[in-house]
Amino acid sequence: SVMKTLLLFIFMFPVLGLCAQDWEKNYDYVDQCICGLSKVSKNGKVGYADKNGLEVIKLGFDDGLTFNEGLVAVKKGNKWMYLDSTGKAITEAIFDDALSFENGLAVVSKDGLYGFINHRGNIVISCQFENARNFSEGLAPVTNAKGFWGYIDKNGNWVIKAQYDYADSFVNEEARIIKGSKVFYINKDNKIIRE
Repeated sequence: SVMKTLLLFIFMFPVLGLCAQDWEKNYDYVDQCICGLSKVSKNGKVGYADKNGLEVIKLGFDDGLTFNEGLVAVKKGNKWMYLDSTGKAITEAIFDDALSFENGLAVVSKDGLYGFINHRGNIVISCQFENARNFSEGLAPVTNAKGFWGYIDKNGNWVIKAQYDYADSFVNEEARIIKGSKVFYINKDNKIIRE
């Protein structure tokens, strides 16, 4: 029936239209609402507006990521910093690179090395890795000084030592890795599950 189709549509697409508003035409770019705030930009400057178009975080940044876990990385000049959803800074603009928060931590880089900060903006795993990706299922892929990938836990300890040419995040207890020209999947005990 028509009603059933309509209900199905509403059920399947609950987010459609929640953020699309008339005020969006005031900006060159508006992304989807996350944590109640949309990234907006105009004339090369980035800010964040609520669903009514009120600029909660003024257009004053050179770049910005999307909110995640209530926090966002924004770029001021050529350095990144983190803000909460009221626009209050939780770090200074001191990072060369920054990723969104995932599982309570975010990847940051200083002086060419990567580490992790917590929600309070404190560095909890020092910037010591050549590269890093976010934590997933308790482990994060990171590289050592020679550029090999392995995995660390949230204390910064190597759980799977750096030995791979590339390592992906864990999803459903497995991660894709590359060694030489071979691609295969390992579990958290570093056993090959499949190629």
